[in-house]
Amino acid sequence: MASALVVTSKPEAVVPRSDAMSMVLGLLVFSVFINYIDRGNLSIAAPLIKDELGLSASQLGILLSSFFWTYGLFQILAGWLVDRMNVNWVMAIGFFIWSAATSVTGFLHGFAALLIVRLILGVGESVAYPSYSKILAKHFPVSQRGFANALIASGLSSGPAFGMLLGGMLMARFGWRSFFIGVGAISLLWLLPWFRWMPRGPGLAPTGQVCRSPGTLEILKQRSAWRTFAGLFCIAYSTYFLLAWLPFYLVRERHFSMDSMAKIGGSLYLTQAMCAVVCGRLSDRWIAAGHTPTVHKTFIIVGMAGTGTFLFASSLVGNVLSVALLMLVGVALGMTLSNVWPITQTLAGPQASGRWTGLQCGFGNLSGAVAAAVTGFIRDQTGHFFWAFAVVAGFSCAGALCWSFLGAIEPVDWSASRKGTCS
Repeated sequence: MASALVVTSKPEAVVPRSDAMSMVLGLLVFSVFINYIDRGNLSIAAPLIKDELGLSASQLGILLSSFFWTYGLFQILAGWLVDRMNVNWVMAIGFFIWSAATSVTGFLHGFAALLIVRLILGVGESVAYPSYSKILAKHFPVSQRGFANALIASGLSSGPAFGMLLGGMLMARFGWRSFFIGVGAISLLWLLPWFRWMPRGPGLAPTGQVCRSPGTLEILKQRSAWRTFAGLFCIAYSTYFLLAWLPFYLVRERHFSMDSMAKIGGSLYLTQAMCAVVCGRLSDRWIAAGHTPTVHKTFIIVGMAGTGTFLFASSLVGNVLSVALLMLVGVALGMTLSNVWPITQTLAGPQASGRWTGLQCGFGNLSGAVAAAVTGFIRDQTGHFFWAFAVVAGFSCAGALCWSFLGAIEPVDWSASRKGTCS
């Protein structure tokens, strides 16, 4: 039977964050940093792996997309697990699986073996965002979630920045295999401070009506849920297009060296990380000043429109202006990514945040598989990336429309649902 939890219709009071919770937040940020290094390593190594194994662009697209097959599917299971079991241990087990899979990748030599380990990597990483959402909704008040989620978004951006900037340079000098093995093995050390500092206790003091945790069907009945699912799908298409194909595009179509690719890609993601932190802080301040959580939606709409515009324009101009426009893409994505999960956590509340996040990620991240595979197919058929950029721009504009139809960002009253009847 689901445990009793609380529904509140008012924003929680602003309280100082304890040192213990600051440590927890720091570990979550560092875990997503590692997460995005691990999932992005293959795209950074793509030019080297393609030549070493003699892969076509379509085969490379399958490898890049395969991660998302299991990542998206297992998000739903992960969301169920973190709402039903100890989220701290779910997070730890997933982290171990994905770090071990990263290290093993460096020992593999065939297409089939790489495909299998990428599928395992997706299983491990599927626990991350449902766990983050559960922990933040349970232990962080509404007026602190914007900045907390922005820091996680900065970790999301800093991981690819580190992977491209330092990883690209190291791969160019020492080969891609050593980088995979070393990063995966060293990452496992994160588990030691996690076991020491992982959050304990009941979380925020309960107020309002006590209700049972809603089931999956109750969440799927919410129109707002489907709008967040579709909105994330469109956001993820652009982010995973860049994560999967930007290194290859810069090296093979723009003819940058591996070192130059590393600097450009790293700069884009660092710009994205800095903008995420700034926008997350701004949204928290506006909410603390009396605005509703709907301000998060405004950031997303502007950010998605900017992403599509700047990304498409970057494909039409010369190298110098293209790099400048890619930096603006980083600004727009930072604005977007820092404001997605505060919306979900507010709508779902602590009692449903893990499961809602799992469903949203499961649906939304399917676009990663689509973006990686479709881009490879377009590249093989046309010989260039123009139409791939056009498709990304289309999804970005569609995403801005999805979020604009979401309406006011207010907690769902789960007491009105059949299975969420108040006890």
